[in-house]
Amino acid sequence: MFNSKALLASTLAALASFAAATPIGPSTDTEATVTVCSDGVAVRCLLVPIVSDTCVNLTGGLSFLNKEISTAAVATGFVCTFSQDFSCTASGVVNAGTDSQVFLTGGIWHFNNVPGLSGPTNFNDLTSSFSCSPI
Repeated sequence: MFNSKALLASTLAALASFAAATPIGPSTDTEATVTVCSDGVAVRCLLVPIVSDTCVNLTGGLSFLNKEISTAAVATGFVCTFSQDFSCTASGVVNAGTDSQVFLTGGIWHFNNVPGLSGPTNFNDLTSSFSCSPI
């Protein structure tokens, strides 16, 4: 007589042993990303795929992050340029000595103290656009 519970149990056991024996490695189709987050009462983060040398303006659906980015996680092997102006342009030194752009390599960055062209700078809540590219 056919026993459906026994068949199901043996099928699940076979699948479990196959899954346990299959090594799990890094996926070859993963994308490089940068995660940007605001701070304040409600922290909101956005995972953005890196399209090399493409400027991301914080407008439209991204406007909730305009002048609100406080942290960023940049993928290893990439550098991201965060700009105070739209279109990833540099306007020099603005806001009481703060550089208009900062360049951040792979890692997690808190924008209240990031390396600027003139030394450590507070770039918190200043970003209006950014672009990333491989190092």
